[in-house]
Amino acid sequence: MTHSLHRFGERDSLRGDFVWLSYQTKGINDRDLTPIMQEIVAIAEKAGSVNWGDIKTGSILAVQPEEIKTRLKDSSRIRGVFTSRQQVVNFLEAMKEKDFGQSVVISGLLEEVLPACQEAGVIPHTVNFALGIWGRKELLPEEDILAVTSMCGHHMISPNLVRTLRERVRAGRISADKAARALGRLCPCGIFNQERARRLLEG
Repeated sequence: MTHSLHRFGERDSLRGDFVWLSYQTKGINDRDLTPIMQEIVAIAEKAGSVNWGDIKTGSILAVQPEEIKTRLKDSSRIRGVFTSRQQVVNFLEAMKEKDFGQSVVISGLLEEVLPACQEAGVIPHTVNFALGIWGRKELLPEEDILAVTSMCGHHMISPNLVRTLRERVRAGRISADKAARALGRLCPCGIFNQERARRLLEG
């Protein structure tokens, strides 16, 4: 899913940032999915997913997890984020064992994702790359702001809000953790990494 590929930032910052997605295929395996989706969410939670959600309901930063689970349906799209390679390995191992028939996507640095797949005993079907940005890049926010806003693949987070909250963190008026969670609530699909955002706001 290309909306999860364009995350800005220093390589070290991106090492603890892995997006996971689990999707059905229309007309193939898109019926009676609620119990399967609930089980996938349980697997992701057990593996340590710090954020997850369904874009139709929201992420756990904005909606109680139990409410999201009860509102899952066949057309839901579940996705989330891990903060370590071992979490990715644990998730993939469990998904391989269950063999739900769903497509699983992991986004992150290839030097981290490919070894994780190997450790979990899975062979990637497809690899997509983000090849950068063309056009009037001078109109974009500065890269340290993009490092935060690009964690919402649909770009639902205002650069000006990131600047404001960063200044409030630096002034000691709000904690970096609280500011990161406030930003994450604006990303409904659950792939915003609030732990990475906290570190970026502190920096």
